[in-house]
Amino acid sequence: RLNERYYGALQGLDKTETRDKYGDEQFLEWRRSYDTPPPAVAVDDPRHPSHDPRYAQLPPEVLPTSECLADVVARMLPYWHDHIVPDLRLGWVVLVTAHGNSLRALKMHLDGMTKEEVVALNIPTGFPLVYELGDDLSVLKCNYLPDDTAAAAAAAAVAQQGQR
Repeated sequence: RLNERYYGALQGLDKTETRDKYGDEQFLEWRRSYDTPPPAVAVDDPRHPSHDPRYAQLPPEVLPTSECLADVVARMLPYWHDHIVPDLRLGWVVLVTAHGNSLRALKMHLDGMTKEEVVALNIPTGFPLVYELGDDLSVLKCNYLPDDTAAAAAAAAVAQQGQR
């Protein structure tokens, strides 16, 4: 449920290659829009998740053929509510390690971000993000380690991925 977004027919292509093939506007729409998925991959395509041994126990029809960020939010939130929230309510410290789009989805939920805000959000790679939550799970404090300034520079680098 915390897997990276599945890019469908774009799976396996790098960002520069995708931008060159489809153009700037289409590239940015697929990469950064909230609810526009890339083209789907067919179930018989070797890139479809049903061909990945990690998902062998799942029927192909429950696996995505392509995802937009809204799809990531929809599959991540049940995991948050069913697995992470109960542990937090027990007073446990929870460590979530995930890919950028899953973390964007989680941050959208925790911070109450709008679709427009999350589309502009860049998560820096390799910078822990620490949340302090209240008893009602509202955000009391949120900061990157080692500091927000270093993380902001790394987030700017993420924003430039695929740029010419």
